[in-house]
Amino acid sequence: MFTGIVESQAEIASVSEIEQGLRICVTCPPSFNDIKTGDSIAVDGVCLTVETHTEKEITFCLAPETLLVTGWNKNKLIGKKVNLERSLRFGDRMHGHLVTGHVSGLAQLIAKDLKGESQILSFEAPYKGAGFLREKGSVAVNGVSLTVNAVDSRKFQVCLIPETLKRTNLESLKLGDWVNFEADQQLAKSSFRRLYADIHE
Repeated sequence: MFTGIVESQAEIASVSEIEQGLRICVTCPPSFNDIKTGDSIAVDGVCLTVETHTEKEITFCLAPETLLVTGWNKNKLIGKKVNLERSLRFGDRMHGHLVTGHVSGLAQLIAKDLKGESQILSFEAPYKGAGFLREKGSVAVNGVSLTVNAVDSRKFQVCLIPETLKRTNLESLKLGDWVNFEADQQLAKSSFRRLYADIHE
């Protein structure tokens, strides 16, 4: 589990093809000096398992399902700057919301507007997971915990404050870019229970 509070950004240093998957090496941030093989790290919101690590690099294996859900491929990943977050330690303060790292799907940036020092981003998500988003609920975008400003069918809007812009890769997004998003699991479960109750009334 994660909180959606990005700890660091890092570049994907290398990508190699394996049978039905990819192996990536991500530059290891200096602060990630406590990681171990088998640890979970959110990479742009995707929960990945540490295969090997050194002071300079962390290696992860991307399985077929991960590639299918994220649309990642070798060309898209090499040199990409990604958001990183180590897994939550229970007992720590919760500054974001509970994020599983199990991506709901992809969303495309369709509008980008400045409002003072903040930036308003609008996305369209051609995926049923968008139906679990709720106004003033939470959503993780590339692993970043954000509040949903508005929802209209498969479109949703979020606001990025200056600190978020500084700490994440969301500032560099261009119109037409795709991001990983994860609907708030608690809201999704609540919506499913309501739907189930309506069907069985």
